[in-house]
Amino acid sequence: MYSLLSTCLEVPFIILHGYCLQFFYGSFLESRMRSKKTAGFLTVIGYGTWKLGSSILWKNTTTRIMLLKLLITIIVLAVLALAIYRAWKRIAVFLILTFATINEISFFLSYMLLQLGSNLFDLWNWCFLRGCFSSGDTYLTLIHVTALLLQAGNYVVFLLILFVTLKLIVLIFREKDYMIHNTELLFILAPNLIGLLICLLLRTTIEMTGNDAPRLLYDRYPLLTLIIPAILILSLFSILCGVKLLQDMIVLSRERSSRTILEKQILSMQEHMAEMDRIYSGIRSMKHDMKNTLSVVMQLYTQSRQTDKYPDNTDSDKTLWPEPIPDQELKAYLSELNKSMDQLTARFKTGNHVADVLLNMKYHEFVRMIPDLQILAEELIFPEQLTIQSYDLGIILGNALDNAGAACRKLKEKEPDARAFIRLSSFRKGKFLFIKIENSFDGTIRQKKTSEFPLTDKKDKEAHGIGLINIRNTVEKYQGAVDWRITGRVFTLSVMIR
Repeated sequence: MYSLLSTCLEVPFIILHGYCLQFFYGSFLESRMRSKKTAGFLTVIGYGTWKLGSSILWKNTTTRIMLLKLLITIIVLAVLALAIYRAWKRIAVFLILTFATINEISFFLSYMLLQLGSNLFDLWNWCFLRGCFSSGDTYLTLIHVTALLLQAGNYVVFLLILFVTLKLIVLIFREKDYMIHNTELLFILAPNLIGLLICLLLRTTIEMTGNDAPRLLYDRYPLLTLIIPAILILSLFSILCGVKLLQDMIVLSRERSSRTILEKQILSMQEHMAEMDRIYSGIRSMKHDMKNTLSVVMQLYTQSRQTDKYPDNTDSDKTLWPEPIPDQELKAYLSELNKSMDQLTARFKTGNHVADVLLNMKYHEFVRMIPDLQILAEELIFPEQLTIQSYDLGIILGNALDNAGAACRKLKEKEPDARAFIRLSSFRKGKFLFIKIENSFDGTIRQKKTSEFPLTDKKDKEAHGIGLINIRNTVEKYQGAVDWRITGRVFTLSVMIR
C-alpha cells in the first residue's frame, strides 16, 4: 500500500518536473512543431520517461550511479532541445547546463527538508520503545504516513525552488533572440559550472549506511546543515546575477548601437535638409523665371496668330514675327512645360519643414524600387507651435517610413500585383499629438510573447530591428507612447506625443 501511494506521488511530480523544463525551453527556443503545445507535450513526455525509467532502473543510489544519472540527464536535456526545438544556438548550451544545475541545487535544498523531518522517525521510535502505541500496526502506519508527508513536502519544495528560479531567469533575460557571443557564453556559464561542481562534490560525499539509506557528510557534522544550504542559495543567486549582468550588457550594447545609428540618421537628415534647401531655392528661382518665360511665349504665340490673321504686313515685319507655330504642336509644348512647373512644387506640405523634406526624400527613394507605391499624407498636418524638436520628429517619421517601405517592398516581391501603400495622418486631442502610419504588408509577422515589437526577419539582427525601439525611446522623452496593431494585411503604428 505504501509503495502504491509513493508511486502515485511520484507520477505527478515527474509531470510537473517536465513542465518546468518545457516552460524554460519554450521561453527561449523556437519549436520545430507547428504547435507550441505539441512541443511542450513531447518535452514533458520525453523527460518524464527518462525520470521514471531511471528511478525504476537504479533503486540503489550509489555515488557512481548518481554521477552517471547526472551525466545522462544532461545528454537527455540536449537531445530534447535539439529534437523538439531549434537549439543550434549558443544559448541552448546555457539552457541545458542551467536547468541541470538548478535541478541539482533544488534537489539538495529540498533534501534539507527531508533531513529535518527525519527526526520525526526518531521520535516515533522513542515513543514505540516506551509503549506509547497500542500496537505495532499503529506504529508502522504512523511511519508510512510520515514518510509520505516528507516525500510530498520534498517534491513541493523541489518544484517550487526549480520553477521560481527558472521563472526569474525568463523574466530577467528579456533579449531572448540575442545572438550570444563566445565570451558572453563563458561569462554566463561560470556561475552554472560552479554550482554544478558544488553539487557534484555533494554527490560524491554520499555514503551508504548499514541500512542502505543515503546520508550526506553534513549528517555527521551538524554545522554543515547551515553552511551547505547557504552555499547553494548563494550559487542560485550568482546564476541570477550573471543573467542580470548579461541582460544589462546587452541593453547597453543595444543602446550604444542604437545611438550610433541615430547619430548617422541625424547627420544624414541634416545633409539632406541642407541639400534640399539649396535645391528648393534653385527651384523657386527657376520656377519664377520659367513663369516669366511662359508669359513671353504666350505673348509671342498671340502676336504670331495676329500676324497670320493680317497678311498685309511688310516683309520687314515678318522678320520680326517669324512664321507661326502650328496650334497643336505649340499647345502640347506649353502644356508639358506647365506640367513640369507643377512638378517643381513640393509633393507633401505638412506644415513642418523637416517632415516635408523627409517625406519628399523617402517618396523618391521608395518609388525607384516600387513604382506604383502610394504615399498618402494629406491628413498629416502639424501645428505651427510644435513642442517636439525637429531631429526627434525626423527620427520618428524616418524610422516609421523605413519600416513601412521595407514591408511594402517585401509584399511586392511576394505578390507583384498587390497594392502597396503608406498612409500617414495626425490629429490633436487635448495636449497630445497623435501620429498614425499605416502600410500594407504580406500578412506574416514574427513576434515572441516576451518581445514588445515584431521581430526583424533580416539576418543581421543586431544592426536591424531597432527602428521601433528608437521611436519608443524618442517618444518617451515627450511623455508619449507607441502602439501597433494589425488589421488584416495592414500594419498600423500609432505614436502619441505630448
